[in-house]
Amino acid sequence: MNTNLKVIQGDITQIKVDAIVNAANTSLLGGGGVDGAIHRAGGPAILEECRNVRASQGGCETGEAVITTAGNLPSIYVIHTVGPVWRDTVPLEMDRLLRNCYSNSLAIAKSEKLKHIAFPNISTGVYHFPKARAARVAIAAVREFLKTPSEIEEVIFVCFDKENYDLYVEQLNQDS
Repeated sequence: MNTNLKVIQGDITQIKVDAIVNAANTSLLGGGGVDGAIHRAGGPAILEECRNVRASQGGCETGEAVITTAGNLPSIYVIHTVGPVWRDTVPLEMDRLLRNCYSNSLAIAKSEKLKHIAFPNISTGVYHFPKARAARVAIAAVREFLKTPSEIEEVIFVCFDKENYDLYVEQLNQDS
């Protein structure tokens, strides 16, 4: 299947897709940035399911992903993934962990037979992952995953800020 990759600038909490991805922390209990925005906009149902995940598996490790309801959001599900906190002493390990965020989120989408998924710019806010590097890793990870058959028809990179938007557009154009 030929999956459409798109980049838009906007608010991921307003996107109507099968699943949006949340750049969560290991506790899954909400936080700042996109994580806080998703929890606020989605309401208590998301937090309730995150607490259930914590009770059954103890949270979510860096690079891993879990799925919950989207509560009051226009999407159906939220896939929570924990991005790495940037440490320039181990850049290849940081790349691997960030790549896992995208591939593990897509694996959940594939197992749930979802068709449309939207990603934020994972780890580029308070986790300080260099934005250009994160864009390269994200797009490469998604393209690699999509080489395997799935129901996924569209992946949208939702950039909150213009800097990330420009980097993703440049990267997508460069690679096409």
